[in-house]
Amino acid sequence: SGRTVVSSTINQMAAEGGRVSSAVQDKDTLAKSSAGGKRKSQPKLDTNPPKGTRDFYPEDMRLRSWLFDQWREVAKTFAFSEYDAPVLESESLYTRKAGEEVTQQLYNFVDKGDRAVALRPEMTPSLARMVMAKSGGLQMPLKWFSIPQCWRYERMTRGRRREHFQWNMDVWGIQGVEAEAELIAAMVTFFERVGITSQDVGIKVNSRLVIGEVLAELGIPQEKFAATCVLVDKLEKVPLDAIQGDLEELGLDRSVVERLTEVLTNKSIESIRAVLGEDSEAVKQLETFMDLCEAYGIVDWILFDASVVRGLAYYTGIVFEAFDRKGELRAIAGGGRYDKLLETFGGAPTPAAGFGFGDAVIVELLKERNVLPSFKESGFDTVVFAFSKDLYAASIGVASKLRAAGQNVDVVLEQKKTKWVFKHADRLGAKHCVIVAPSEYENGEVSIKDLTEGKQSTVKIEELDNWVNSL
Repeated sequence: SGRTVVSSTINQMAAEGGRVSSAVQDKDTLAKSSAGGKRKSQPKLDTNPPKGTRDFYPEDMRLRSWLFDQWREVAKTFAFSEYDAPVLESESLYTRKAGEEVTQQLYNFVDKGDRAVALRPEMTPSLARMVMAKSGGLQMPLKWFSIPQCWRYERMTRGRRREHFQWNMDVWGIQGVEAEAELIAAMVTFFERVGITSQDVGIKVNSRLVIGEVLAELGIPQEKFAATCVLVDKLEKVPLDAIQGDLEELGLDRSVVERLTEVLTNKSIESIRAVLGEDSEAVKQLETFMDLCEAYGIVDWILFDASVVRGLAYYTGIVFEAFDRKGELRAIAGGGRYDKLLETFGGAPTPAAGFGFGDAVIVELLKERNVLPSFKESGFDTVVFAFSKDLYAASIGVASKLRAAGQNVDVVLEQKKTKWVFKHADRLGAKHCVIVAPSEYENGEVSIKDLTEGKQSTVKIEELDNWVNSL
């Protein structure tokens, strides 16, 4: 029998050390599975996406596309250029060993080439790698933006998932706080475009120089600066006792952190000046920054808050965080200056500043403030359908003419009753329905129903582009 021939072929090839094709193996498996008469039922597919991830159905995609369009328009308004990088990177790009949460939250694995790789948890290191790859060949300053998908294996809360999209804007090659002010002005422009006001959102600002000066005063060496900042950032979420062991590992006395937390409770530049003195570089930097915010007309969005340090080790100067003034949501966006990042990868010192702005929290905020548009409708303009099967080819010609005139057109691909077509057009949110019917078509015309006003008219097929232009 055929089954015996297949089995003997496999056995013969195996005995000869040859490779058996998957097609031959599949045939044999199929033969064996049907031998008993009844085939085993397959386990039911789990239709949920992996935990912490999302499916994007058409309505979700319309929301996502709208949000990305808002980000892109703002970035272009500020003359930023878009870039991208692989979602899969070398693991070493993220393991800076400074106690950062991100290094414990990597989706990482060893690939088939025995390389340690990770899904990117953030975009800035990829940007640094790209700048280094050009080894000085890029014209500074750079003003670049991207909307990458980022991955972190972390505890999920409202507005926080294990994957998210993030609007990144970065300025490279500018030493002064002009870069940070431009970035925050762009962020505020986005908020205003989507209906968020300074009563809804504030932007806390601080400088890592504040902590640096306090640590210097306490005799803490410069090399412990970044790791101390990472620990201090954790104090917002955990009590001092929870990081006591980490502090001791750094060789920091509890009194050092108590002095730091005392300084970090300051909420005005004047009070920080009283602590650090008139000649403080941190105070001068913050005052210059606030003057620039005044020039941009965004000062009502800005609050000085010495407790903001951000959790990434590479920040070196101004740091900032956009927050929900009602206090119901986690941080909306955050960023700062990271002048030494390129050096940690062996590159030349290069001044840089930027921010990351996640998609999840802002959508929650827009819903909360009732300013998120509806995305139920498809955005399609017209539905075209043939009254009878023999007019289907003609309906394609009509649809093609409308599409060439700039419309988004859905052709009904199978024979349906008129009542179904109108319901279908209504579900799509289409504005018009074009009916290719025998009597009108014979006269070189089509019937057009205005689905908003309920009126119906006839239009010559050769004049459809004029009809589109008249809308």
